Amino acid sequence: MKKELYSPLRVPNLGYVDQSSNDDLIGLLEESGVRANIDQANWPEYPYKPLTTFSLAHTDKWLYIDFFVRCNFLRAMNYETNAPVCEDSAVAMSIQTDLSLPKFYGLEFNCIGTCAGYVFEPGCEPKPIEPAVLESIKVYPSCGKKPFRELEGLFSWNILVGIPLELIGLTDLAFPVAVKGNFYKCASGTQQPHFLSWQPVSTTAPDFNSQESFKEIILE
Repeated sequence: MKKELYSPLRVPNLGYVDQSSNDDLIGLLEESGVRANIDQANWPEYPYKPLTTFSLAHTDKWLYIDFFVRCNFLRAMNYETNAPVCEDSAVAMSIQTDLSLPKFYGLEFNCIGTCAGYVFEPGCEPKPIEPAVLESIKVYPSCGKKPFRELEGLFSWNILVGIPLELIGLTDLAFPVAVKGNFYKCASGTQQPHFLSWQPVSTTAPDFNSQESFKEIILE
């Protein structure tokens, strides 16, 4: 049964830490960030649930997310920006930053940090975000950045990403700021394909772009 309990995710402001090392940032997120699970298996034909969590915090200019995953298969074959990283061991997010408009952003990262990004608007095809813009995202994958074919075993990995707030439409901010979104774990091209979400998704087939699943997130 899908869980329905929910309260807004309140994301703390870390202050001025943007020049910190990735290890320091991971420690700050572990200590001060808000943590949640990506554990909703919404489609019965895909029951596999690798342990997946994320920790979230922000500064005045960046949104930081540290994803942690424990899984049985690990794949990272896509290495070019805007490649189909969802086929690999990947995590993702959708975020709607202007609640007066249906426009939202989708960002996906495989376990070696390859990024795919799109802007979604009703009635339009998803618009890829320019690679030069996506390259402004800080990416620190524990698996390194070299592609590899699928491996079988027991793997634990994390990826820390730092997303410029202006990349997702957040400028001239006066905190707190309310946005909406959802977070995901997927690996459609592995021997154990799966599609997990933070908040339940009610579509009949895997869909990480269903705005009905988005929940409130407060940047404090």
